[in-house]
Amino acid sequence: MMDIATLRSAYRCWQTSPTEQVEHFLEQCEDQDWAALWISRVSTDRLRRQARDLEDQRRADAQSLDRLSLYGVLFAVKDNIDVAGMLTTAGCPAFAYTPACSAPVVMRLEAAGAILVGKTNLDQFATGLVGTRSPYGAVPNAFKPEYIAGGSSAGSAVAVARGLVHFALGTDTAGSGRVPAGLNNIVGLKPSRGLVSTRGVVPACQSLDCVSILTLTVSDATVVLQATRGFDSQDPYSRQLDLAPDACPTRFRFGIPRANSLEFFGDTHAQASFEGSVDLLKSLGGEAVAIDFAPFLEAAALLYEGPWVAERLAALREFFTSQADAMHEVVRTIISGGMRYSAADLFDGLTHIERLKKRVAPLLASVDVLVVPTVPTIYTRAQVLAEPYRTNRNLGYYTNFVNLLDLAALAVPTCLRADGLPAGVTLIHRAGSDLLLADLGTRLHKAAGLPLGATGQPLRQDSVPALRGDTVDVAVVGAHLRGQPLNHQLVERAGRLMWTCRTAPRYRLYALPNSTPPKPGLVRDATSAGRAIEVEVWRLPVQHYGSFVALIPSPLGIGRIELEDESWVQGFVCESWALEGAEEISHFGGWRGWLTRSCREEQGEP
Repeated sequence: MMDIATLRSAYRCWQTSPTEQVEHFLEQCEDQDWAALWISRVSTDRLRRQARDLEDQRRADAQSLDRLSLYGVLFAVKDNIDVAGMLTTAGCPAFAYTPACSAPVVMRLEAAGAILVGKTNLDQFATGLVGTRSPYGAVPNAFKPEYIAGGSSAGSAVAVARGLVHFALGTDTAGSGRVPAGLNNIVGLKPSRGLVSTRGVVPACQSLDCVSILTLTVSDATVVLQATRGFDSQDPYSRQLDLAPDACPTRFRFGIPRANSLEFFGDTHAQASFEGSVDLLKSLGGEAVAIDFAPFLEAAALLYEGPWVAERLAALREFFTSQADAMHEVVRTIISGGMRYSAADLFDGLTHIERLKKRVAPLLASVDVLVVPTVPTIYTRAQVLAEPYRTNRNLGYYTNFVNLLDLAALAVPTCLRADGLPAGVTLIHRAGSDLLLADLGTRLHKAAGLPLGATGQPLRQDSVPALRGDTVDVAVVGAHLRGQPLNHQLVERAGRLMWTCRTAPRYRLYALPNSTPPKPGLVRDATSAGRAIEVEVWRLPVQHYGSFVALIPSPLGIGRIELEDESWVQGFVCESWALEGAEEISHFGGWRGWLTRSCREEQGEP
């Protein structure tokens, strides 16, 4: 299974088709070892018809691939998310119903060209972090089946890790998307609360619930987030939320819990993995800052030892009253605990959380990102069955506080432990920082050098998000540089100069003849003749980007340029036919160097 960026490249070159992707999925699903991943699947006929419809659409409209950001991308959804005409069970057969409409998040994905293949297994009513509390079976870990997959989005995580789908939706209230991501070597994005509509999702704690995104790469999670986010006036907890447009600085400060708060429950492999992750972040330009973790832990305790348990009961009150015996024993016990709390307890809890937010705010303001282990340890399925409450509570040590404190979080794989099991960290910061986290997460994931999930496929080094928030970064090399004749085209569109850097040493620069004003042409040359060329990276609002690109005359155009730090951005490139008669000026290191030489020649200087 390919990541989304690789799949789109293959589609663009006609190297594969949606039909081939669907047939590959159907072939893989014949493996009964992964039967516990699924609660229901889309029919073979419907999948094939959807694939053909996309292919017909592209034949009729060559631009459809560009317009549909998820063209032919296969995805699954956790079975507490509504899909029109398919049962929603939430992991409880007695609760099942057939919705007439899909959840808005599903409709947005299908409108972007994605193909839904099925609904995945979960801890019943999304109550658990283990992936074993389901009458449909315990989901095995993608690396070692005797271990848990993590929950509650267990089936979604393993479907991605095993390469059955390109991405999957889960939900995340207490860590239900991040924990299984961390235990299966995949990326788990828990968006800021209210950023993605939760209408059509069976509530766990409705005021805290988030739809989570499970992918092979951070770039894929970013693409899916862009397709799904948006205000929903019919969702009581949806909100207008501007995403921070700025990238994480090259030199950054990351907070980690003080040593007296770090907890691994005796798991030396997990401790060593986190220490290695901290070193990896330092190698990327990070400075580790130990912070007071006590208020985060205090908030985490409120989720299951405070009145929010009553919100789980409120979501299922009618079903719990009439059919509690149909529920999984552990889930029933947890939800029944909600009866202990009064309205007064709830208001006390709400006030307590607001105080904790005030304590946490300056701690987060002192760093660019908070970094914690995604999970402190991992358990076998036998251990979880023997002690279902303690093991589950331990797994949420670093996750339970995030939604209560209104934070965004991104789980990123960083290593395979000495015992062969995955490990990783979660990047956390304030609401709206989702794509800032993705920027650092991309650098971290790339530096870790891990295969994608359990597929054995390598991570593409150019698999980075092009968009940050509602902006796009574009590298300019000539007449659009600061102080040059066409720079006004960027400034008039609210463009901002972000940084000056050089390309990777794989390019050549030419002074194009007969261009007014004078312009250079940049072409990629991966041979030893390539050089590093100076560029400026400007950030443009997305709404102005199209009008900017429309001004670019042939033979110039916009492509993707590799920078000296191995990241990729949009940038000016030149068609090779225009180089005939052009002077190569690569040895000047950039357009400014060549202009300086030309100016001296005009003045008669040597």
